[in-house]
Amino acid sequence: MENYFNYFTEIEEHFQRKRGSVLLLSTLDWALIEAWREAGVPLEAVLRGIDATFEKYEQRRARSRSRRINGLAYCAQEVMAAVEEMREAATGASTAQHNDHTAAAGFEADRIASHLERCAEDLKAARFEETAQRLLALAAGVRVELPDLEDLERTLATLEEKLFAQLLTMTPEDELRSLRTQAEQELAPYKRRMSAVQIRQIEQQFVHKRLLERYKLHRLSLFYMDQS
Repeated sequence: MENYFNYFTEIEEHFQRKRGSVLLLSTLDWALIEAWREAGVPLEAVLRGIDATFEKYEQRRARSRSRRINGLAYCAQEVMAAVEEMREAATGASTAQHNDHTAAAGFEADRIASHLERCAEDLKAARFEETAQRLLALAAGVRVELPDLEDLERTLATLEEKLFAQLLTMTPEDELRSLRTQAEQELAPYKRRMSAVQIRQIEQQFVHKRLLERYKLHRLSLFYMDQS
């Protein structure tokens, strides 16, 4: 498993280097990175796509004045093109295997248990007692014996889905409508560069991230251990 924090920071830093200035990533950029990670897009494909986007931008700028690249969404089309190129070159599988091997050392029992316990504390504070107790039970089990990480990750994904369903239910309708409108507005300039599936995924990630911020919660997935 690839540590999400490294995935995020490498993309952020690479984008900032190519842009030539420090630009804090927006909620939309976060959502896009999360959508790429959940879709299994290799880090190398994202970095290649960013490179290709800026190369084409420089070529256009040499001919005429072009709008500056102000967000990762400008790179979405080239990232998907890089994914296809990697598939055609039959390098995607070996890259994924390499990432799985090198990241495994970051998933020690104490580190996983601490992550689950921190998430449980946040959930208790937000009055999600049942999910908090489930995480504490998982943490206790991890401290006794490290479980199969894929099974644990599937359990956490299921708990997250239930948590998001609860958050959506308890959040006022007008607030949810406002969040979705905001997501649509921020995505509007980039829609022609993305597929309908990508747009739906990013809008969902956008809303989920904002709900977690509203209730002061963190993602449960092991990919987010450094974020909790």
